[in-house]
Amino acid sequence: MIRQYIDIPPVWLIGALTLAWLQSTYVTLGLSLDWPIVQFIGGLCVGGGFLLIFLAAIEMWKHKTTIMPHQTANTLVTQGIFKRSRNPIYLGDTFILLGFILTWDAVLSLSLVPAFVWIIERRYIEPEEDRLRRKFRLEFARYLQQTRRWM
Repeated sequence: MIRQYIDIPPVWLIGALTLAWLQSTYVTLGLSLDWPIVQFIGGLCVGGGFLLIFLAAIEMWKHKTTIMPHQTANTLVTQGIFKRSRNPIYLGDTFILLGFILTWDAVLSLSLVPAFVWIIERRYIEPEEDRLRRKFRLEFARYLQQTRRWM
């Protein structure tokens, strides 16, 4: 029972952010992308990530379905931000991670982004899609054809 509250994507995000911050603080190896444009892009990524999560959460709330990754959804949400991405919350998490890495000038931590995506896909997206495929069959098959996983 406690697993469903600890084994969630925000915990993985916080872990990756902690590693990136530690790397930017203690292990720079003289590498830097500390240019104003990179800082600006980092800020856009963080803000955009939070916006994606907010829009997805509102849509899920409107459809009275769960946001918890280990639970089965009551409704297949395909409206709003979910028309553009099947996983806007995970996409938002990824943008937040990338944005903070850029903002903190944590160049070595850029490798955390594909690692984070891989973990999220294996631990959460694939099992969620399996549950949705079993529950919503034809409707989910159509959704897969119309909407990309990430963007």
